Amino acid sequence: MNANDIAPQGAPLQRIALRGDLLDFTSAPEWGAVDSKAVRFREDHWLLIENGRIAGAQPGDQLPDDSWTQRDHRGRLILPGFIDTHVHSPQLDVIASHGTALLDWLDTYTFPAERRYADVLEAQAGAARFLDALLAHGTTSAVVFPTVHKVSADTLFAAAHERGMRLVAGKVLMDRHAPDGLRDEAPDRGARDCVDLIDRWHGKGRLAYAVTVRFAPTSTPEQLAMAGQLCTAYPGVYMQTHLAENRDEVAWVHRLFPEARSYLDVYDRAGLLNARGVFAHGIWLDDEDRAALRDACAQIAHSPSSNLFLGSGLFGWRAAEDAGVRVSVATDVGGGTSLSMQRTLADAYKVQALAGERLTAWKALHAATLGAAAALGLGDEIGSLSTGCVADLCIWDWARGPVAERRFEVARSLHERVFAWMTLSDERNLVATLVEGNVRYPHGRD
Repeated sequence: MNANDIAPQGAPLQRIALRGDLLDFTSAPEWGAVDSKAVRFREDHWLLIENGRIAGAQPGDQLPDDSWTQRDHRGRLILPGFIDTHVHSPQLDVIASHGTALLDWLDTYTFPAERRYADVLEAQAGAARFLDALLAHGTTSAVVFPTVHKVSADTLFAAAHERGMRLVAGKVLMDRHAPDGLRDEAPDRGARDCVDLIDRWHGKGRLAYAVTVRFAPTSTPEQLAMAGQLCTAYPGVYMQTHLAENRDEVAWVHRLFPEARSYLDVYDRAGLLNARGVFAHGIWLDDEDRAALRDACAQIAHSPSSNLFLGSGLFGWRAAEDAGVRVSVATDVGGGTSLSMQRTLADAYKVQALAGERLTAWKALHAATLGAAAALGLGDEIGSLSTGCVADLCIWDWARGPVAERRFEVARSLHERVFAWMTLSDERNLVATLVEGNVRYPHGRD
């Protein structure tokens, strides 16, 4: 890439034309189908961006007129920006930590790291580092857990707003079974903080608030009920939490909430199961749980890398989808080992292979773009290269290095090419990340 390939960060260009291979989806691909009408591939096309939104596309041999600033990326792949539906902003500090399962991992690594975010300078630096890392991996939108501290959410929202990113987040709610410095000590403290943050940030620019319950064991029944009341009082907000990630966790929930039929039923009884609910993991569910998720139009944020790394279990994607449950894909850093969506999707393929299923590149990429956007109710804004959508997108090299280049050269079909790209590529293939048509990665490059 040279200086003419991209514009300076934040440059006031109004009409931009990008030339490359355009790939996105018009609907959900069928399970197992390598030839799918849901796939829209426009080889060597111009993508037209006007005032931060996609204005259309046209074949590469039809040059835009001089009112368009042209950037020629022939031979490169242009995709919608990835949408990470479950990730923890403070946990870059504990990524790749050795040796524990979920509950011990929280006590040993996660909680000590999160306690540092009570400090405003630490929270500001961490928010900037995290969001810039997302952009450097091709992720332009995310559903994020900060920490229990109000300042951690406040600084994260401010940094995302500065970058123009679509972000869903909320201060974490915990009032028991967590160490000092990570609990909402006063009974109404968590509610007051949430209301203040909703009033300040929800609906500002591209930001949305999520009522954020860490997971059922770290909230008293009273706090869970309060969280459900917030969802009712502010119907536009999201709800995010963890669900049935680990068998020891599930057993703990049963001991703490013996009146509930299941882990999911704990949330349902508290008014937290709704169409704007994002439930991370959802591995250890039964048919009744899946039916409840379907009926509520809630989604599971599948986190394959984290599930493998922590030994939590293997998610039944096909069973969830057959039951009508929406499934998106998430890195779950720091349980996950990379912010790269390609690495995460490659792990998703391995998880499904162990279950005897073959995840296609189409199903995987859809779940990280249009599928995730649709599950969040944002399908008209992000996850697509359709006219009218916000120009959140990434430009990728198809192959880097002799192994990937040779694999790309001998690939016989479009799916084979894209599957090889998904499996062999990572953030090193990223050429540029655009948010609202502005280059946000590489940072500050001329």
